[in-house]
Amino acid sequence: MLSRFANIWFRHLATDWETIRRPELKDSQFVLVAPDRNRMVVKAASQQAQENGIEHGMVVADARALFPDLEVINENPEEIATLLTSLAEWCIRYSPIVAVDPPDGLILNITGCTHLWNGEESYLAEIVAKLAKLGYQVRAGIADTIGAAWAVAHFGANLSIVPPDHQANALLNLPPAALRIEPAIIEKLQKLGLYQIRNFINMPRSVLRRRFGQQLLDRLDQSTGHTLEIIEPFQPLVPYQERLPCMEPIVTATGIAIALKILLKKLCLRFLKEGKGLRKAIFKGYRVDGKIVQIEIVTSSPSNHREHLFKLFELKIQTIKPGLGIELFVMEATEVEDVDPVQESIWNFAGENDRVTLMELLDRLAGRAGMQVIHRFLPAEHYWPERSVSEAASLKDVLLTDWRTDRVRPVQLLALPEKVFVSALLPDYPPILFNYKGKVHMIRKADGPERIESEWWLEEGEHRDYYCVEDQEGARYWIFRLGHYDEQKRIWFIHGFFV
Repeated sequence: MLSRFANIWFRHLATDWETIRRPELKDSQFVLVAPDRNRMVVKAASQQAQENGIEHGMVVADARALFPDLEVINENPEEIATLLTSLAEWCIRYSPIVAVDPPDGLILNITGCTHLWNGEESYLAEIVAKLAKLGYQVRAGIADTIGAAWAVAHFGANLSIVPPDHQANALLNLPPAALRIEPAIIEKLQKLGLYQIRNFINMPRSVLRRRFGQQLLDRLDQSTGHTLEIIEPFQPLVPYQERLPCMEPIVTATGIAIALKILLKKLCLRFLKEGKGLRKAIFKGYRVDGKIVQIEIVTSSPSNHREHLFKLFELKIQTIKPGLGIELFVMEATEVEDVDPVQESIWNFAGENDRVTLMELLDRLAGRAGMQVIHRFLPAEHYWPERSVSEAASLKDVLLTDWRTDRVRPVQLLALPEKVFVSALLPDYPPILFNYKGKVHMIRKADGPERIESEWWLEEGEHRDYYCVEDQEGARYWIFRLGHYDEQKRIWFIHGFFV
């Protein structure tokens, strides 16, 4: 497929932005100025000011001499650069590859995109119309090369579309400035009477290089397609991305769900062919008012099961606010991993697997409450109970040691034991009552002690004597005394809760 590029030129970007931000400036004469060689110089002028002879580069004092009521505004280059990036983000609805072309343009790689708008004419006309509605005066062009698209956008007719393989012919009647060369080279060409590209495009290359330098030849080759010109998208291209433009803006949850199913189907078919699975995805909606709404999901393991993935997104569809309507949907799989072959066979055949079922359950729980509420623990070879478990990074982590089952352990174990006040008989009898967080628990049954020695190779400390006790209400607790019984020093702790 031949590459096709579009160039969008914002003819009055800075002044259009001022007018959008301050509507009272719409029909007034104003200029944007900046210091240059100790003088304030006009950097941009409104259309009304230009019609009255105020031009770029004019000294502000001279401009005010012509029009005393001229409004002068300080230029903010950083703000305009940010604005251009925002416009590039807005244009992602028309192409996934958009690059900023400073100081006032954008470049779109539109290869394979225009058929979604019934051709290049409709495609370009819609972009220009939408931007005009936002308040920007633009010119645009389409060609096989970036250079040719730039040339016809700036110097050709409005909405110029160069047919495939005709970029050289489209350049012939344009001035040398259409090649994006330096002003000094343009001046040399004009002094020699070379006012159009046709006047020198067929001259010997050695002559052009000797008289005008290598840049002229490089730009000619880029514009005609003899040399490849690379653009750097302002936003990295996501390898796994699917797009769905809409003929009419979508405003209902049902319409959003249908778009979601279509995009997931396309994405999962790619995953199945390539043996991949999704770990993280973002579903974006580009609204007609220029805003972007999005929801995202995270899975506990790579998945290409579209019904499962749809259920995860479905939990969040109600949070999407379509406003006046969504005109483009985009699905981006930002994190992708190789899929487990066992899991792949399950989706292709009528099988089931406990691990996969558990992962899907965890995904749904995470979708409702967040991944931070889900934890998995593995046994660790330590004596101290709080050290005898460790949190696993994923469900794929394997056991390095077996769970201990010869002793009863509480369902809930405190991360750190908490001190309690206890009354106990001498010397190793279980306690008869304890006070925990201001509440007195009378002990009805008790079992113990179970002595657990300290890990002297890790730190110094006394042993613990654990008791499983049950209070008058039937609640069961795991408490221990630190060290040997001592009348002067009796330290007790609560460490866990049984069912």
